[in-house]
Amino acid sequence: MDSQDIRHRGGDDRDAAMAETERKNADDKSKGKRDQKRAMAKRGLKSLTVAVAAPVLMTLFATYFLGTSGGGYGSRAQSTSWIPPLWVLHAIRLASSGLMGLAAWLVWVDGGFHKKPNALYLYLAQFMLCLAWGPVIVRVGSGVAGLAVWLGQSAALFGCYKAFNEISPVAGNLVKLCLACAAFVAAVNVKLAIA
Repeated sequence: MDSQDIRHRGGDDRDAAMAETERKNADDKSKGKRDQKRAMAKRGLKSLTVAVAAPVLMTLFATYFLGTSGGGYGSRAQSTSWIPPLWVLHAIRLASSGLMGLAAWLVWVDGGFHKKPNALYLYLAQFMLCLAWGPVIVRVGSGVAGLAVWLGQSAALFGCYKAFNEISPVAGNLVKLCLACAAFVAAVNVKLAIA
Protein backbone atom coordinates (compact mmCIF):
# COMPACT_ATOMS: atom_id res chain seq x y z
CA MET A 1 0.00 0.00 0.00
CA ASP A 2 2.88 2.30 0.69
CA SER A 3 4.16 1.82 -2.83
CA GLN A 4 0.77 2.77 -4.25
CA ASP A 5 0.77 5.96 -2.20
CA ILE A 6 4.21 6.80 -3.47
CA ARG A 7 3.15 6.21 -7.04
CA HIS A 8 0.05 8.25 -6.52
CA ARG A 9 1.98 11.14 -5.01
CA GLY A 10 4.54 10.93 -7.79
CA GLY A 11 1.73 11.14 -10.33
CA ASP A 12 0.35 14.23 -8.62
CA ASP A 13 3.76 15.85 -8.77
CA ARG A 14 4.03 15.00 -12.44
CA ASP A 15 0.56 16.35 -13.12
CA ALA A 16 1.38 19.53 -11.22
CA ALA A 17 4.68 19.88 -13.06
CA MET A 18 2.94 19.33 -16.41
CA ALA A 19 0.24 21.83 -15.51
CA GLU A 20 2.91 24.35 -14.50
CA THR A 21 4.78 23.77 -17.75
CA GLU A 22 1.59 24.21 -19.78
CA ARG A 23 0.78 27.42 -17.89
CA LYS A 24 4.27 28.78 -18.58
CA ASN A 25 3.97 27.86 -22.26
CA ALA A 26 0.58 29.59 -22.44
CA ASP A 27 2.05 32.68 -20.75
CA ASP A 28 4.96 32.66 -23.20
CA LYS A 29 2.54 32.37 -26.13
CA SER A 30 0.37 35.24 -24.87
CA LYS A 31 3.50 37.31 -24.23
CA GLY A 32 4.71 36.52 -27.74
CA LYS A 33 1.34 37.53 -29.20
CA ARG A 34 1.40 40.73 -27.17
CA ASP A 35 4.92 41.54 -28.43
CA GLN A 36 3.81 40.75 -31.97
CA LYS A 37 0.82 43.09 -31.64
CA ARG A 38 3.07 45.85 -30.30
CA ALA A 39 5.44 45.42 -33.24
CA MET A 40 2.53 45.58 -35.67
CA ALA A 41 1.20 48.71 -33.97
CA LYS A 42 4.62 50.37 -34.24
CA ARG A 43 4.81 49.50 -37.93
CA GLY A 44 1.29 50.82 -38.45
CA LEU A 45 2.14 54.06 -36.70
CA LYS A 46 5.28 54.47 -38.81
CA SER A 47 3.37 53.86 -42.04
CA LEU A 48 0.64 56.30 -40.95
CA THR A 49 3.26 58.94 -40.22
CA VAL A 50 4.84 58.48 -43.64
CA ALA A 51 1.46 58.43 -45.40
CA VAL A 52 0.42 61.76 -43.88
CA ALA A 53 3.78 63.53 -43.59
CA ALA A 54 5.08 62.77 -47.09
CA PRO A 55 2.28 64.56 -49.00
CA VAL A 56 2.27 67.45 -46.54
CA LEU A 57 6.03 67.91 -46.80
CA MET A 58 5.97 67.65 -50.60
CA THR A 59 3.17 70.24 -50.74
CA LEU A 60 5.09 72.47 -48.35
CA PHE A 61 8.22 72.08 -50.47
CA ALA A 62 6.34 72.92 -53.66
CA THR A 63 4.69 75.89 -51.97
CA TYR A 64 7.93 77.27 -50.60
CA PHE A 65 10.18 76.75 -53.61
CA LEU A 66 7.74 77.00 -56.51
CA GLY A 67 4.96 79.25 -55.40
CA THR A 68 6.12 81.97 -53.03
CA SER A 69 6.66 84.98 -55.23
CA GLY A 70 3.04 85.99 -55.52
CA GLY A 71 3.30 86.78 -59.23
CA GLY A 72 -0.02 87.74 -60.70
CA TYR A 73 -2.00 86.59 -57.68
CA GLY A 74 -0.88 89.51 -55.53
CA SER A 75 -2.05 92.25 -57.91
CA ARG A 76 -5.40 90.57 -58.52
CA ALA A 77 -5.92 89.83 -54.83
CA GLN A 78 -5.47 93.51 -54.06
CA SER A 79 -8.04 94.53 -56.67
CA THR A 80 -10.76 92.33 -55.17
CA SER A 81 -11.58 92.54 -51.51
CA TRP A 82 -12.86 89.07 -50.72
CA ILE A 83 -10.01 86.92 -52.08
CA PRO A 84 -8.19 85.43 -49.08
CA PRO A 85 -4.49 85.94 -48.44
CA LEU A 86 -2.18 83.51 -50.16
CA TRP A 87 -1.17 81.84 -46.89
CA VAL A 88 -4.80 80.77 -46.33
CA LEU A 89 -4.87 79.02 -49.71
CA HIS A 90 -1.55 77.33 -48.96
CA ALA A 91 -2.82 76.22 -45.53
CA ILE A 92 -5.92 74.74 -47.18
CA ARG A 93 -3.72 72.87 -49.65
CA LEU A 94 -1.57 71.52 -46.81
CA ALA A 95 -4.62 70.38 -44.84
CA SER A 96 -6.12 68.77 -47.92
CA SER A 97 -2.86 66.93 -48.65
CA GLY A 98 -2.73 65.60 -45.10
CA LEU A 99 -6.36 64.46 -45.20
CA MET A 100 -5.85 62.73 -48.53
CA GLY A 101 -2.72 61.04 -47.16
CA LEU A 102 -4.75 59.76 -44.21
CA ALA A 103 -7.54 58.58 -46.50
CA ALA A 104 -5.04 56.81 -48.76
CA TRP A 105 -3.48 55.13 -45.73
CA LEU A 106 -6.89 53.87 -44.61
CA VAL A 107 -7.47 52.41 -48.06
CA TRP A 108 -3.98 50.91 -48.16
CA VAL A 109 -4.45 49.26 -44.74
CA ASP A 110 -7.61 47.55 -46.02
CA GLY A 111 -5.74 46.32 -49.10
CA GLY A 112 -7.77 48.61 -51.34
CA PHE A 113 -4.98 49.56 -53.72
CA HIS A 114 -4.56 45.88 -54.61
CA LYS A 115 -8.29 45.41 -55.06
CA LYS A 116 -8.77 48.64 -57.03
CA PRO A 117 -5.53 49.86 -58.63
CA ASN A 118 -7.45 52.76 -60.21
CA ALA A 119 -7.83 54.23 -56.72
CA LEU A 120 -4.04 54.58 -56.48
CA TYR A 121 -3.82 56.21 -59.91
CA LEU A 122 -6.59 58.66 -59.05
CA TYR A 123 -4.90 59.51 -55.74
CA LEU A 124 -1.58 60.16 -57.47
CA ALA A 125 -3.27 62.25 -60.18
CA GLN A 126 -5.07 64.48 -57.68
CA PHE A 127 -1.87 64.84 -55.65
CA MET A 128 0.17 65.92 -58.68
CA LEU A 129 -2.53 68.41 -59.66
CA CYS A 130 -2.59 69.72 -56.09
CA LEU A 131 1.17 70.29 -56.33
CA ALA A 132 0.76 71.99 -59.71
CA TRP A 133 -1.98 74.38 -58.59
CA GLY A 134 0.31 76.56 -56.47
CA PRO A 135 2.88 77.31 -59.16
CA VAL A 136 0.16 77.83 -61.78
CA ILE A 137 -1.88 80.29 -59.74
CA VAL A 138 1.01 82.10 -58.05
CA ARG A 139 3.68 82.19 -60.75
CA VAL A 140 1.46 82.45 -63.79
CA GLY A 141 -1.26 84.39 -62.00
CA SER A 142 -3.92 83.07 -64.31
CA GLY A 143 -7.27 82.22 -62.82
CA VAL A 144 -8.24 80.36 -66.00
CA ALA A 145 -5.18 78.08 -65.82
CA GLY A 146 -5.78 77.60 -62.11
CA LEU A 147 -9.40 76.73 -62.86
CA ALA A 148 -8.28 74.13 -65.42
CA VAL A 149 -5.92 72.55 -62.88
CA TRP A 150 -8.70 72.66 -60.30
CA LEU A 151 -11.16 70.92 -62.66
CA GLY A 152 -8.68 68.09 -63.20
CA GLN A 153 -8.02 67.81 -59.48
CA SER A 154 -11.74 67.83 -58.68
CA ALA A 155 -12.41 65.07 -61.20
CA ALA A 156 -9.61 63.00 -59.66
CA LEU A 157 -10.92 63.76 -56.15
CA PHE A 158 -14.42 62.66 -57.12
CA GLY A 159 -12.99 59.43 -58.55
CA CYS A 160 -11.02 58.96 -55.32
CA TYR A 161 -14.19 59.52 -53.33
CA LYS A 162 -16.07 56.81 -55.22
CA ALA A 163 -13.20 54.31 -55.07
CA PHE A 164 -12.21 55.05 -51.47
CA ASN A 165 -15.80 55.01 -50.22
CA GLU A 166 -16.30 51.47 -51.53
CA ILE A 167 -13.23 50.28 -49.63
CA SER A 168 -13.43 52.39 -46.46
CA PRO A 169 -16.36 54.71 -45.71
CA VAL A 170 -14.16 56.71 -43.30
CA ALA A 171 -11.69 57.36 -46.10
CA GLY A 172 -14.58 58.41 -48.33
CA ASN A 173 -15.70 60.93 -45.71
CA LEU A 174 -12.18 62.36 -45.52
CA VAL A 175 -12.19 62.84 -49.28
CA LYS A 176 -15.48 64.74 -48.92
CA LEU A 177 -13.62 67.27 -46.76
CA CYS A 178 -10.98 67.57 -49.48
CA LEU A 179 -13.74 68.17 -52.02
CA ALA A 180 -15.01 71.02 -49.83
CA CYS A 181 -11.50 72.50 -49.79
CA ALA A 182 -11.36 72.16 -53.56
CA ALA A 183 -14.70 73.97 -53.87
CA PHE A 184 -13.29 76.90 -51.91
CA VAL A 185 -10.23 76.98 -54.14
CA ALA A 186 -12.55 76.89 -57.16
CA ALA A 187 -14.36 79.98 -55.91
CA VAL A 188 -11.02 81.80 -55.67
CA ASN A 189 -10.06 80.65 -59.17
CA VAL A 190 -13.37 81.81 -60.63
CA LYS A 191 -12.97 85.19 -58.97
CA LEU A 192 -9.42 85.48 -60.35
CA ALA A 193 -10.57 84.45 -63.83
CA ILE A 194 -13.30 87.11 -63.79
CA ALA A 195 -11.10 89.86 -62.33
